[in-house]
Amino acid sequence: MRFEGRSAVVTGAASGLGRSVAQQLAAEGAKVYGVDLNEAGLAETQGLVQAAGGTMSFGVGDISDRMTAHGLIANEMDEFGQLDVLINCAGVLRAGHAVDFTEADYDLVFNVNVRGTFWMCQAAIPHLLDSRGNIVNVASNAGLMGQAYTAVYAASKAAVVNLTRSLAMEFVKSKIRINAVAPGGIETPLVKSASFPDDTDWALVQPFMGYRKMSKPEEIAEVVLFVASPAASAMHGAIVSADTGITAG
Repeated sequence: MRFEGRSAVVTGAASGLGRSVAQQLAAEGAKVYGVDLNEAGLAETQGLVQAAGGTMSFGVGDISDRMTAHGLIANEMDEFGQLDVLINCAGVLRAGHAVDFTEADYDLVFNVNVRGTFWMCQAAIPHLLDSRGNIVNVASNAGLMGQAYTAVYAASKAAVVNLTRSLAMEFVKSKIRINAVAPGGIETPLVKSASFPDDTDWALVQPFMGYRKMSKPEEIAEVVLFVASPAASAMHGAIVSADTGITAG
């Protein structure tokens, strides 16, 4: 029960990694506030949490909008009265030839992955300073290496990596902790829905797909929870690779 008596906000909680993180946090005693655009998915996650004896509420909103992100954090504070952990799982993946990318797809990826992560951090930090809490951002192996056909996604996750490090340095003299986990492929709707071009050269894709199976959401959730837990008290500004060896060499 590492999170007993604590409250946590989880973005992207309607499915995939965010759902698994929400479930495991609640199972370890946290009061969870889930955030997503998918209200039906959030309600399903809430049902799973409550059926297992946990506590979860949720808010529906577009975190890429600053006022919405701040409003969601304010709603969590109104409901639970404290905020100890923010876990930014929400993300969007688009693949394709760089020369064919549309402005709409570019904006969508950066709005969710970068703007949304930043606004949620901005809104949460004052409360986390009060509680001596922490942030875990979900980056990606894509943010640590070049990847064919996913230039925009990789650039957005690289931004999450350096956002995490920069916030960690800005608050290095405080009691807050700010870290990121960088997974490889996870068996989630995000990854399964990725559509590569018909003429994809798969030899270029292999280096960032790895040589082992994709991770299950609950496997990465375990890493996220460790980083968010008191057991990781020495970690600040860390980018924790959980990618089955993809970026090892």
